[in-house]
Amino acid sequence: MGNDLSQAQARINALLDDNSFVELQSLVTSRNTDFNLDAKKEPSDGVIIGHGLVDGTLVFVFSQNADVLGGTIGEMHAKKILSVYDMALKVGAPVIGFIDCGGVRLQESFDALEALGSVIERAADVKGVIPQLICVAGNCGGGLSVLPALADFTFMVDGAKLFINSPDTISGNSSDKCDTSSATFQFEEAGTVDMHGSLAEVVSSMRQVISMIPNDIVEASDDLNRAAEGLEGKLTDAAAVATELADNRQFVELKAGFAKEMVTGLIKLDGVTIGVVGNREVDGEAVLSAAGCEKAADFVDLCDMYEIPVLSITNVAAFKSCTCQEKRLPRALSQMTQRFVDASVPKINLITKQGYGTPYVLMNSKSLGADLVYAFESTSVGAMEASKAAKILADNGTDAAAIEKDYAELQDSALTAAAHGHIDRIVSMADARKYIIAGFEMFF
Repeated sequence: MGNDLSQAQARINALLDDNSFVELQSLVTSRNTDFNLDAKKEPSDGVIIGHGLVDGTLVFVFSQNADVLGGTIGEMHAKKILSVYDMALKVGAPVIGFIDCGGVRLQESFDALEALGSVIERAADVKGVIPQLICVAGNCGGGLSVLPALADFTFMVDGAKLFINSPDTISGNSSDKCDTSSATFQFEEAGTVDMHGSLAEVVSSMRQVISMIPNDIVEASDDLNRAAEGLEGKLTDAAAVATELADNRQFVELKAGFAKEMVTGLIKLDGVTIGVVGNREVDGEAVLSAAGCEKAADFVDLCDMYEIPVLSITNVAAFKSCTCQEKRLPRALSQMTQRFVDASVPKINLITKQGYGTPYVLMNSKSLGADLVYAFESTSVGAMEASKAAKILADNGTDAAAIEKDYAELQDSALTAAAHGHIDRIVSMADARKYIIAGFEMFF
């Protein structure tokens, strides 16, 4: 393969099963144009492509190499990447890309720009048809940053750079002050990256995600009747609940660093891949935020595109309150609502600790189209918390404590909601896994 290709090849080798990679079009070189008549010819034209296996699953891979022509995108470079998409599309296999690019190849001028556009167009065209996983392993700037944003799953190696504008070109900023191109910023602030870490950690995460992508239903290695023990102390965190419910307690959380009040990720239930979206209390608040709703909307859309059933885990009491939220939250709520309503996949809602007011309604309630809604006997469901309702209902001289007690029993209860048909079944915490699996099995 040669030393020039070792970095790009090492990334491929780290991801794929041993000795499974088959390289294609290794002899392709750039084509002469008006601006590169004297350019040096380099085998592979700065990108390695081919196919291989991840735990026996066929995948197609491209890996840019910054040591060859700077990993820049030119006409033939782009054609190699396009051929990866074409082959993957024919067999319905995932596309995996490692980005390490010096931008468009200036020597090829307009041809290079059109080449970049063709790659972005193809990625957009196949979105929702074949899974796309992109790992930013080096430099990814300018227009190329659209590609990881288009991907279904985006990863980033620590030390890599992802940006539209370099941090040092942003007015009043510098990379020392706020490195907007860093993996940490993209993971926690921008929400572009699903997972980040060292190359070894990232490829391990990629393999984990690939194992969750629906293919054939595999025989589960966990007992479908296993009791979900210890849920009582985990009701405020959808990630903890999902972990307890999942086969072998394996939950792959996505975008965990961004909008932490909303949880998204993948589990298997009796061998079937399920998308999980739910609430997490942060600083004691169970709220819907603009960023959280956008995160949920994108994830439900992803599940619907790939026919992944959705389990929502609801624990919400209010909307986040601040001036910024007033600007963004209505639109974000509408986006999340639209995705839940439009999704044609099976949808089950599990209400854990509480569900109050409109926030509860918008979290995949029965009225929004949930196929089944479950709750625990201890779950509180209602228009608002009993303590707040009592303050409104109590007149001068009325015993507010008595009103609160009566309201809690009559209007702030999962049992009352079930009596009105808004909850399909009250389940014990130990039996939650069993009933959720049975619920989804109705649709298969």
